[in-house]
Amino acid sequence: MRQDRGPENVTLPLASGSRRIHGSVARDLGVAILGGRYAPGDVLPGEIEFSEKLNVSRTAYREAIRILSAKGLVESRPRTGTRVSQRSRWNLLDPDILAWAFESEPSESFIRDLFELRMIVEPAAAALAAERRSGLDLARMGHALEEMGRNGLATEAGRAADQAFHNTILESARNGALMALSSSIAAAVTWTTIFKHRRQGLPRDPMPDHRALYDAIVAGDPAAARETMTELVRLALADTELAMRP
Repeated sequence: MRQDRGPENVTLPLASGSRRIHGSVARDLGVAILGGRYAPGDVLPGEIEFSEKLNVSRTAYREAIRILSAKGLVESRPRTGTRVSQRSRWNLLDPDILAWAFESEPSESFIRDLFELRMIVEPAAAALAAERRSGLDLARMGHALEEMGRNGLATEAGRAADQAFHNTILESARNGALMALSSSIAAAVTWTTIFKHRRQGLPRDPMPDHRALYDAIVAGDPAAARETMTELVRLALADTELAMRP
């Protein structure tokens, strides 16, 4: 198995829509808001000023503001302009917002919040997956494990496989409400993995944890799947805490 490579190989995936002009403007503003350059309550510069400053059309700027408004980051009102919303309105589980948060320097509390969410959701999902998974689900999980081992989690291909592994577990739970969280959980897995590799390689090989989880699901053992996923997320948090040290 190829070991995870060092941080020099880590690349940041683009948030959705960022290749279009209005998507690029939304990303830049989103990163600025998530990074604290614009605080809740701040009024953004006017449409004309901003579009001239960014050298984009006013239409592209208005579309970018619509994107940010839909994600809860800003609100526009007549005569008062566009303000940054209070943090309680931000859709922090939106995959783009997660991406923008990690393009700046996310706070330790934000990262721990993500791991608390994972700890609440993923062990229960793993237990359900052990009871409800199909042969096709197991084949997809097995293939994802092979790709993770072949490429390593410091590569984009390896992280995509890791995301597919966790996403298949959520799908295997056969719970429609839980599936509504799948893209958010997958994004959280990907971005915390990138964050762990930003300065150095992982201090340990995470593959045995994933294989043990896979084995528990194959065996149809809900208790073992829950316990193994709990330990996998706990160890992932411990690795991330090491990455947060100066």
